[in-house]
Amino acid sequence: MGDTFIRHIALLGFEKRFVPSQHYVYMFLVKWQDLSEKVVYRKFTEIYEFHKMLKEMFPIEAGEIHRENRVIPHLPAPKWFDGQRAAESRQGTLTEYFNALMGLPVKISRCPHLLDFFKVRPDDLKLPTDSQVKKPETYLMPKDAKSNVADITGPIILQTYRAIADYEKNSRTEMTVATGDVVDVVEKSESGWWFCQMKTKRGWVPASYLEPLDSPDEAEDPDPDYAGEPYVTIKAYTAVEEDEMSLSEGEAIEVIHKLLDGWWVVRKGDVTGYFPSIYLQKAGEEITQAQRQIRGRGAPPRRSTIRNAQSIHQRSRKRLSQDTYRRNSVRFQQQRRRPARPGPQSAEGARNNMGTQHTKAQPAVPPRPSADLILHRCTESTKRKLASAV
Repeated sequence: MGDTFIRHIALLGFEKRFVPSQHYVYMFLVKWQDLSEKVVYRKFTEIYEFHKMLKEMFPIEAGEIHRENRVIPHLPAPKWFDGQRAAESRQGTLTEYFNALMGLPVKISRCPHLLDFFKVRPDDLKLPTDSQVKKPETYLMPKDAKSNVADITGPIILQTYRAIADYEKNSRTEMTVATGDVVDVVEKSESGWWFCQMKTKRGWVPASYLEPLDSPDEAEDPDPDYAGEPYVTIKAYTAVEEDEMSLSEGEAIEVIHKLLDGWWVVRKGDVTGYFPSIYLQKAGEEITQAQRQIRGRGAPPRRSTIRNAQSIHQRSRKRLSQDTYRRNSVRFQQQRRRPARPGPQSAEGARNNMGTQHTKAQPAVPPRPSADLILHRCTESTKRKLASAV
């Protein structure tokens, strides 16, 4: 099975909470070696205590013996009063701190102290009861976090979705929802599992069970890209529905449409079909760890397999059929294989070619006579006319 370790730690933002008193917690997306992703919440005081313990465990790497040997990054101590501005400004510091920490030797970056600190706790899966006084405020990190950390001026309004059917959780990290429940989406994973929060609960929910409140056809999914992006399957999957594709582990395919519900349209030769994105990885990337047994959540359910789905919208979001995908894909590949035809030429090139063609089509133009020759011809002509008149 291999050792347990963390592949990456990403800071998503922070929350302002009001129970039992006003305080701030930071949201981290922790990516583990088994390809699972967990969202955890930690106070800065907890992070600083973790940092102090790490220094005690590795005194040489902390520079306690010789300062020049220090490799563990610095982390400023918490202030007596931590307000919102301090919580905002710390985001850049925490991002750099954990990026540096994950780049340290394995004995530090994979030590039990670090792994235990980021394991999911019961509090990570349940929102604190706020007694209906005030909901926690969520502040998400901007995409270009390093340059715009201080640009956050107010809470980010999370996207609100509604459950179209009952979903019963299958693990502690998932969340049960009933038809009509309204949830706030914190994180949208490409796997088709979305991290949501609702009242006093939070957890992963299949995106296929959720619909936007505003409009059923909002342009969330990107357009198909028939040029294709190379991926490799890291787990076999046997098709259940007619429009799905069966693939073995280690097969090279092309992804032509990435859909948010985690079921992507892939191409193998001229054949297309749906395949769970959670079992795919980009070609060329290190797949040693990805090929380990995928534990926890598997592929999310598809919308077409949900029974008793109840939408509040009169018309559903339009989806392309596999026949359409295949036709467009075959047409694109045929055009790509077709020999290049002479394309439109530049204006200067066209003029040159036209001039060349004109020269070939017309007889050569005789050289222009000189002025003396013209005068001589005119004189001789005049003499002949005078002689004929006499």
